[in-house]
Amino acid sequence: MSIVNQNFTIRYNFDSMKPQSMWNADLGDRYSNPVLYADYSDPDAIRVGEDYFMIASSFCNSPALPILHSRDMVNWKVINYVLKHVPEDRYDEPVHGCGVWAPAIRYHEGIYYACFPMPDEGIYMSTTTDPWGEWSEPVNIRPGAGWIDPCPFWDEDGKAYLVAGVAKSRIGYKSVLHMVEMQPDGMGLIGEEVKVFDGNLNDQITIEGPKLYKRNGWYYIFAPAGGVKTGWQTVLRSRNIFGPYEYKVVMRQGDTPVNGPHQGAWVDTVTGEDWFIHFQDVYAAGRITHLQPMHWENDWPVIGIAKNGNDYGEPVLEYRKPDVGDVETAVCEPDSSDSFCSKNLGLQWQWNANYDKKWYSCTERGLILNAMFKEADRPLGDVRNLLLQKWPAPEFTCITKIDVTGMKEGDTVGIISMGMLYEGLALTKNAAGFGVSVTEGMQHFDKEKAITDEQTKTVAQLAAAECADGVWFMYKVVRTGYRDISEEEKHTPVEMLGLYYSVNGTDFVKCISAESKAGRWVGVKNGIYCISDNDDGGCVTAKYVKYIKNDNI
Repeated sequence: MSIVNQNFTIRYNFDSMKPQSMWNADLGDRYSNPVLYADYSDPDAIRVGEDYFMIASSFCNSPALPILHSRDMVNWKVINYVLKHVPEDRYDEPVHGCGVWAPAIRYHEGIYYACFPMPDEGIYMSTTTDPWGEWSEPVNIRPGAGWIDPCPFWDEDGKAYLVAGVAKSRIGYKSVLHMVEMQPDGMGLIGEEVKVFDGNLNDQITIEGPKLYKRNGWYYIFAPAGGVKTGWQTVLRSRNIFGPYEYKVVMRQGDTPVNGPHQGAWVDTVTGEDWFIHFQDVYAAGRITHLQPMHWENDWPVIGIAKNGNDYGEPVLEYRKPDVGDVETAVCEPDSSDSFCSKNLGLQWQWNANYDKKWYSCTERGLILNAMFKEADRPLGDVRNLLLQKWPAPEFTCITKIDVTGMKEGDTVGIISMGMLYEGLALTKNAAGFGVSVTEGMQHFDKEKAITDEQTKTVAQLAAAECADGVWFMYKVVRTGYRDISEEEKHTPVEMLGLYYSVNGTDFVKCISAESKAGRWVGVKNGIYCISDNDDGGCVTAKYVKYIKNDNI
């Protein structure tokens, strides 16, 4: 971290600026990849009639398991979460990198199923008849550590099955896929677990994220291998669901900039087209979502475009949009800006741990954040009531306006950039007014336990009268170039962030300049928080959060 304390004048009045679209891939008759430049990692997707639903990982954040909806696979909106809270009491505290890993979503006989792993606790199932509505309390259908990335499947004869991978950190080995029969209602497993593929015995090391389908009498398991940042997409097939399975690589990075390309879902259209949704790990911004055309050759899929006579595909950067039939579609993207005028917290927000409703309230005046007690030795990155959201683009500026008149002495309000390296900029109310401080922390992991080194430094003192009209925080991300991390991991984006504050919304003081680094299996998140040294803290009111493209400032 670099503490700079330089005056930085903005020539725009952020109060009057409208929120802006941050990332949209819709080009009319065509689209560009990625379709979502946000950390919706480990995506799975289905089509039900003319609607597409996608689910993604959420780890220890809550609410958990976002559900996104689209009519064309290019334009997506977050519509719901499967879980209000992450199951098990330990997630009342942040447990970085643990929690809800790669889920699957399926639809069978009028019921939507969300199947998700918690690598320390087991495999869970939740259901609903309305993806916009309430989901059932999750049931742990396979208690115990080790299995991850489950996917349920219902065959034509009514029997049901579950395929899953394994986490070496929990079970002692990796690169193995298991199959087991499942109860037809999805609420339990039946019979013996069978190892159907071992990537350690061939060139499919680190095979994981399996998704199970059937076509033309073949059972297919789509599963990435080779590692998140450096791997490829593999498909297995067999005439028997328990194998033996043969395999083929169906998509590689090739000469494209789309590293990975990793884990995803085969989705069709009502017109008979086939498409594949997957993610790409771009480091600080996390795992972003791509859409690839898909076709079949000799009962093997080819994902992307095959070049130079290859029997596998490479990702496309631009392509014609899917033919979804006579369906009305709208250009949209997940929300990022928030005027806090709703009765409920916006769906772009997640807390750093299982949330408590006493942390906040939605009012006509804005979002009230209550100053929750923070122990002196608790690192900022482990504060429960960090209110966070995903980066919405590779470069952007986020302006947050805060009314501080409800603060009591000892209360702190601030913004944070949350990754394994995290930075915070905050105001603390004291007897003389407000102290401005900066915090830098680095999370290290001993197995799955986070160990944090953190430093905080006061950089300015403000009189109370200076903050009477509010405080504006600015969080700015700029891509400065690319670098090669290793021979395998090349052309890695480098994003620098700056954290600023202002007491008039125009003249900003830059307090932090730092390089962004991703979190534990997640991209960087940014957000706001309100904490206190006291049990009886005050509050602040967030008036708005606005995301603006850098070239508009």
